[in-house]
Formats: sequence, structure tokens, C-alpha cells
Amino acid sequence: MVNLAGKEVGDIGYGLMGLTWRANPPPQEQTYESMRTALALGANAWNGGEIYGTPQRNSLHLLNEYFTKWPEDAEKVVLSIKGGVVPGGLQPDGSKANVTRSIEECLAVLDGKKFLDLFECARVDVRVPLEETIGTIAEYVKAGKVGGISLSEVGANTIRKAHAIHPISAVEVEFSLWATDILENGVAATCAELGIPIVAYSPLGRGFLTGQYKTAGDVPENSVMKMLPRFQPDVFDENMKLVLEVEKIATKKGCKPSQIAIGWILAHSGQKGMPNVIPIPGATTPERIAENMKPAKLDDDEMAALEEILKRFPPIGARYHEAGMKHAEL
Repeated sequence: MVNLAGKEVGDIGYGLMGLTWRANPPPQEQTYESMRTALALGANAWNGGEIYGTPQRNSLHLLNEYFTKWPEDAEKVVLSIKGGVVPGGLQPDGSKANVTRSIEECLAVLDGKKFLDLFECARVDVRVPLEETIGTIAEYVKAGKVGGISLSEVGANTIRKAHAIHPISAVEVEFSLWATDILENGVAATCAELGIPIVAYSPLGRGFLTGQYKTAGDVPENSVMKMLPRFQPDVFDENMKLVLEVEKIATKKGCKPSQIAIGWILAHSGQKGMPNVIPIPGATTPERIAENMKPAKLDDDEMAALEEILKRFPPIGARYHEAGMKHAEL
């Protein structure tokens, strides 16, 4: 078990984004069953967002409904919510006025059904001093309305600065076999030094590492992946070489590529100068959730083989398009 915001959570968490932020969200009953399955299997670190959907329907509304039906689950879940952007958009706004608005709206929609264990601004707002942004969230922590402060998509220097303003409970960054940046840019080392756990989003490379996409044409037209550089037709086949190699290891081990991918992340957690790392896959069916909750246990030889694959087939293309990368790892 890992400690998050003073509470114990399982080794694997659950990302809620796909339950409300997609062109065709899953049916309500399937959504509830997925959430209940995740919790029953030990994924009690839930990660949602005010930005995951619309102001009228996002993670907070779903959570209100869920905890209205199952109030007994509220104390079992450790909830992290992203906010701090311009309402209805994705532009960061870390001003005191907007962070206050964002937290107040999250609390209002939750309506006391669930405590807000962690709050994080989705991205750093370079126009606003970090002291103002972090200081505003800290006021809610001191008032007992929020459990702790998390950071999202930040660099090592920002982590240090923020932690000096107020203790940081978690850092959420992209980390997978397809996004290993934090191993080289100082983020993982800094979190380890400061004792801050990492929450790893997109641990399956937005589905790419599952092998569900065989050609660029398999990527759904209305999905966010369609816009991302690594999914573009001119690099897709090259990037697939990494997936094909992971599939070979999975076949030999008798498991799924997704289980290799999550197992690889967990093999780093708390090892060799790494902080604790909590992957948060966001499957939307009970079957896939159950699969993700059985990660492969990788030995030294298998880890070495995967490291060699990463050297031979580094991902081509940025993690986000140019505008998105401007707000990443600041």
C-alpha cells in the first residue's frame, strides 16, 4: 500500500476521465459497474477533473451520483480532482480568484457526498506567481476543506518551489513505456528526494500499448488521440514497432501487453532512487479493469529486455501537439 494525502491507497489507482470526457461516454450502469469493480479490486485512488467534460457534466457530477447511490464507499476512496482552468476551456488560470472559484465549484457539486482529498491545477499558469496559486489551495487545506495539494504536468524546479510554499502530496505526470521523460528530466529524482509519490496517468499510452490500434485508421475519428503527434499516419507504423516488441514479451509470459506495461511501471515504484509510483489506468469496462489490476511481475531479465526495446524503438513525436506542450513540464 502507498500513502497518498495521509491515506493508504492501492498500488494501482483509477482514472475517471474516460467516463465523462469523450464523444460517447459509456452507459450509466456500465460506468457505475466499472467504478465499483475498480474499488472492489483495490483501486481506491480515484483521479477525476472539473475539466473532464463540461461545466454541466464532468467527473464531479458523476461522483455525486455515485456516492449518493453508495455512500458507504466515500470513506474508501481517496479522490484527486483537477481544476484551475478557465471555465469551459483548458487555458490555465492559476489566479487566486479562479482557483477559489474552481475549488468552491468542486465542493458545491460534490455537495458533501465525498471529501476532496487532493486538488491540483491541471497546468501551471506562468502569468501568476506560484505562491499565489499554491497559497490559495493551501488556505483550503488549512481550513480542512481539502486534504492536500497535488501538482500536474510540472518540471523539477516547479516541484521544489511548490513544495517550499506548502508540502505537496502528489505529482501527476504521464509515465509509461511510451513516455519515460520523468526518468531523465529530474522529476522522478526530485519526487524521490522530497518523498512525494507520483501518480502516473496514461500508463497504457492512451491505449496504444494495449495493441488495440494496429493501423492509424484504427484510431477513432472523434478521439483526442487523433490529434496527438504520436498517432499520426506518418509515424504510426514506426511507433508500432515498440508495441509489437512488448507483445512478444507478453505472449512469452502468457499475459496481455497492458499487463506488461503496468507491471513495468510498478517495477520502478520505490526502487533505485524512484519515488512510489501509482499508475491510474482509465478503463471503462469491468473486464478491462480486472485485467489492469493483474499486472505482470517482471524479473530483472524481462526489465532489461524492455529497456533494450526502449533504446531501439524510442517513440517518434511529442506527447502533445505544440500548444499542449507549452503547458507541460513547466
